[in-house]
Amino acid sequence: MARTYDAIVVGGGHNGLVTAGYLARAGRSVLVLERRYLVGGACVTEEILPGYQASTTSYCCTLLRPEIIRDLELRRHGFDIVPCPVSFTPFADSRHLLLGMGENEDAAAIARFSPKDAAAYPRFGAAMSRLAEFIRPTLAETPPDIARPGLGGLLELLRLGRRFLTLPGADRALLVKVMTMSAADLLDEWFESPQLKASIAAGGTIGVYGSPRTPGTAFPLLHYYEGGTMGAPGLWGFVRGGMGGITRAMAAAARAHGAEIRTGAAVERIVVRNGAARGVVLEGGEEVLGRVVASNADPKRTFLGLVGRSNLPDDFVRGIETLRCNGNSGKVNLALSEPPDFTALPGAGPHLHGNIQVAGADPEYLEAAFLDYRAGRPSRRPYLDVVVPSFLDPTLAPPGRHVMSISIKYIPYRLAEGDWRTRKEELGDLAIDTLAEYAPNLKGAILQRHILTPLDFEETFGLTGGNICHGDMALDQLFSMRPLPGWARYRTPIRNLYLCGSGAHPGGGVTGAPGRNAAREILHDFRRGRPSRA
Repeated sequence: MARTYDAIVVGGGHNGLVTAGYLARAGRSVLVLERRYLVGGACVTEEILPGYQASTTSYCCTLLRPEIIRDLELRRHGFDIVPCPVSFTPFADSRHLLLGMGENEDAAAIARFSPKDAAAYPRFGAAMSRLAEFIRPTLAETPPDIARPGLGGLLELLRLGRRFLTLPGADRALLVKVMTMSAADLLDEWFESPQLKASIAAGGTIGVYGSPRTPGTAFPLLHYYEGGTMGAPGLWGFVRGGMGGITRAMAAAARAHGAEIRTGAAVERIVVRNGAARGVVLEGGEEVLGRVVASNADPKRTFLGLVGRSNLPDDFVRGIETLRCNGNSGKVNLALSEPPDFTALPGAGPHLHGNIQVAGADPEYLEAAFLDYRAGRPSRRPYLDVVVPSFLDPTLAPPGRHVMSISIKYIPYRLAEGDWRTRKEELGDLAIDTLAEYAPNLKGAILQRHILTPLDFEETFGLTGGNICHGDMALDQLFSMRPLPGWARYRTPIRNLYLCGSGAHPGGGVTGAPGRNAAREILHDFRRGRPSRA
């Protein structure tokens, strides 16, 4: 007789592995099914040239929840991180902005553009950190059901309201602004230097359809203050061995507690009988039974693909169909014979040890880039977020050589002319040509390039629409609204089927929080005698 697992996890991305780790740690029998040849989803390290290891998609770590590192003992399983506080923004006029070198050094760097902003910058950081401290506990909570709150939900909302009232008045006002304003308008209230505003504004467009002038883009700025490497709010770092170091450790932790992990095991559909999930069918026809199924796939792929419309209520299907899931980025990974040499700051100094931004000298650069994107064409002057992690982790490349990661925006999933199958190399050219304007030696240093378009994000990593967050990170698709009002508590209209990926609260980024929260709810249901063994 075929074995029935307590839980089947569909997808071995980082959230799926976290769910598996917690369930196995609680003594449940768990099977993780991953369709690719390695686990990790969009959090992996892969070889792009012999000896050159690149973080294929995600490329830095700031949001991974410390309780997950602790509970799953990830450090014992090889997880290690190198903090990299430096942010370098070169400008076309050969000036630059280098931040993260120290409080006095940051003030001097900003004062070259605006003495007023040099004084305002630490105040802004402190204010955003206080708001992040207020928001941070909600990342580990199951959102209240605002559609059918019940007494428990009303009490949760009351507790949240009381916490809001404990904030100082100025912080309450700022939080309302952050949740409603555009990133550009918020920054206009704090700063006068267009260069400083440009260097900050792009953070408000990650995972969101919009430009820095779009209302609501101030909130994603706050999202990245919610994390912090080594306990420092907003500080990010490189994982030793690339981002795959996170998921390798997660997989090892799950296996140590007894979880099984199968790669090359693509799930074709989730088995639904009498309104309940009973297991999955793999490509090729193998059926695997489970008392619960936890899907790490995005909501559209889970419900419209693996479950199927006919098994779901019509209003739920309409809600999933209308979820905004607009990808806006691509990725170019490079193997280099030498580091980039920037005209604005020559040499291989500490400015190459953190993130490097091409963001223009004014937020209007990003506005123009978004207008291209909205018209269905790659931005002619794109935003680039660049890292060279091999400076801090020499295991990623041979001695004296380097790997570079370029995240490029705004890049539409659907092109107004042609398609990504025929225009893929253009994306690589666009990223390299743009960066070479600031670092002229780049083209001659390239040994290999690896290009990912939004279509590649979808086809290779299962990200519908090329959206790296499983759905837009706009306020109307967050917290109790993620993925839909009434369905933000990881459970779904299909009994025994749960969401554990970034399409659930608190959303995208390598946090592990959706996976941990989903595991908590699954274990809660097991303790209550649900699901049954029938």
